[in-house]
Amino acid sequence: MAAESVGLLVDTHLLLWWATLPEHLPAAARIPLESAEPPPLFSVVSLWEVAIKASLGRGDFQVNPLALRMGLLQDGFRELPIQVDHVLAVQHLPWVHRDPFDRLLVAQAAQERLSLLTADRTLLGYGEVVRWVG
Repeated sequence: MAAESVGLLVDTHLLLWWATLPEHLPAAARIPLESAEPPPLFSVVSLWEVAIKASLGRGDFQVNPLALRMGLLQDGFRELPIQVDHVLAVQHLPWVHRDPFDRLLVAQAAQERLSLLTADRTLLGYGEVVRWVG
C-alpha cells in the first residue's frame, strides 16, 4: 500500500471477540480499537459472513448479526458499506487467502486506504494493508 492508512478496518474474528469474548481480544488489538482516531470501521462484509454462519443453525455459532451491528455502532464503530470498486478490486488480489469474505475485507482496506486489523496470520501475505495483532 503506497499511501499511509487513514484508519482501521476490523476483521470479522476480532469483531466477534470484541462483542462476545472480550477476554480473548489481544491487547495489541484492544489498545488501537479503544483509542483509534478516527473510530474503527466494521464492514458490511463481516455482517454478511455472520448472517450466513447464523443461518446454518450451528450450535457453536450463536451470534445475531443485527445485534452485533447495533452493539458495534453503540461502541462507536463506523460501518463501511460494500462498493463496486471493492468488489472489482478482489480480482487483482493474489490468492494468498481463499476465504471470499477475507479477500473482500483486504480489497476494501486497500481501496479505502485503511489498515485491516486481524489476528489471521495468513492475511500478512497481502502486505502493508494488513496489521496483524495475533
